[in-house]
Formats: sequence, structure tokens, C-alpha cells
Amino acid sequence: MKKAQTPGYKTKLFDRLFPPQKVTLPNGHTVSRPRSRMPLILVTMAAVIWASLLLTGCDFNIIIKRGYQLTVILEKMFNPDWSYFNKVVQPLVETIQMSLIGSFIGATLALPFSVIASTNINHNGIIVGIMRLICSIIRTLPTLIIAQLAALCFGLGSFAGTVAIIIFTFGVVSKMMYEAIETIDMGAFEAMQASGANKFQSFRVACIPQIMPTYLSYCLYSFEMNIRAASILGYVGAGGLGVLINEVIGWRRYDRLGMILLALFVVVLIIENTSEYLRKKLS
Repeated sequence: MKKAQTPGYKTKLFDRLFPPQKVTLPNGHTVSRPRSRMPLILVTMAAVIWASLLLTGCDFNIIIKRGYQLTVILEKMFNPDWSYFNKVVQPLVETIQMSLIGSFIGATLALPFSVIASTNINHNGIIVGIMRLICSIIRTLPTLIIAQLAALCFGLGSFAGTVAIIIFTFGVVSKMMYEAIETIDMGAFEAMQASGANKFQSFRVACIPQIMPTYLSYCLYSFEMNIRAASILGYVGAGGLGVLINEVIGWRRYDRLGMILLALFVVVLIIENTSEYLRKKLS
């Protein structure tokens, strides 16, 4: 007869640290409740956080000694220089224009691309794989890197920022749209193809009405994100508020920085509320 194996040292240690709970049933039998994994998860998270602090060189002494500088900066930012508003208007309008044009062009280009990258519309696995690989590469590149490359190719100014926003919007909307297209009901599409319509006609009549509300919602969401992204593209010479922000930070004029951020906050708040209202109407 085969001899039963005795539990190992690690199992015994685990039993001592996290003993199983005994539960008595109404019939008098006693069973062991499964151990909770929460203590093990907490210990692992604590070890990971501690290792991360050591590897990144986090020094709490510096935070304690220099932390008051943050309150000094915030105090100046919360007392904005209202006389600086006149210089904020033009870059702010430029930022909105960059975001609007870039979002429109990028989202327009993303729609046909996402159709080709959808497995339920395009059954050619090689083409679908290539399209999705291109989309993944575009989404991997940070917006600032794209803007810097665009500035090197097309020169400094808002045009480079607009190109960066087009590429960024194209990558984001393409990803979300081909995933949305793959979830639609294909019954009407297949019925139209069976009746003799080509793939384009079938998609236009059967699929466009299903995906259009989602597509417009994604376009509005991208526009909201691009307003924030466009405000920092000036750091690499791509125009917009970023140029002004870089300038006032360089001169330590945090009161003027507060004025810029306040104007940007108001614009973003208006756009977000408008977009949310439109998305609710679309849904």
C-alpha cells in the first residue's frame, strides 16, 4: 500500500501563519473553510512597493525638507495674474483649433481603417494583422515624441502640433472602433450580401447605423483628450499653450501659470459638459 505523503516544511509554515478556519455544520461535522488569499496578496504588494521605492531612490527626507516648496508654488498659482489674460487668449484659441482640426481629420481617417481591421468584415487574416500592428505602433508612440518628429519634418508651429494630434487621434479611434465593429449584429449585413449587394453597400446600409452613435461618441471623447494634450505640445515647438507654459515656468512666474491653467480649466470644463450632453443624446 502506498504511503501517504507528509506535508512539506513550507506547507506547515503556511498553516502556522495562516491557519485554516474550522466551521461546525448543523449536523455536527467540522469542515475547514478555504484560506483567504488576502494576507498573501498584501504581503506581496508591500514587498513590491518597498522594492520599487528602493530601486527608484525615493527619499522621504527630501520630501519632508522640500515639501513646503509645493505650497509656495500653489499659493502663487492660486493668485493668478489677471492682467496676463490678454496674452493667453491667442495661444488658447490656437490650442482649440489644433485639437478640433486634428480630431476631425484623425477620426475621419480612422473609420475606414477600423473597418479593414475588423475580423467580422475583413476575413483576410494577414491584412487584419498588418492593420492592427500599424495601429498598435501608432498608439505606442507618446504624443510628445510624435510632435517632436513632426516639428523636425514640418517646422516649428501649430501645424506640427496638428499633425501630432491627427496621428494620436487616428491610433486611439481606430483601436476603439474596430473593437466596436466586431460587436455589432451581422445578420442584416449577411442578408444583404446574400441578396446580391456588394460588401460596401451592405456595410453602409446594415452596419453604419449601428456604429455611428459609438463613432461620434469616440470622436467627442478624443476631442476632450486632445485639448489637454495640445496644451503641452509647445514644449517641443508644436505651438499652442505649451509655448506660453514653458516660458512662464522658466521665469518662475507661477501667478501667470495660474492664469493659463485657469483659462484652460474653464475651456476644458465647457467642452467636457458639452461633449457629455451630446454623447447622452447620441446614446
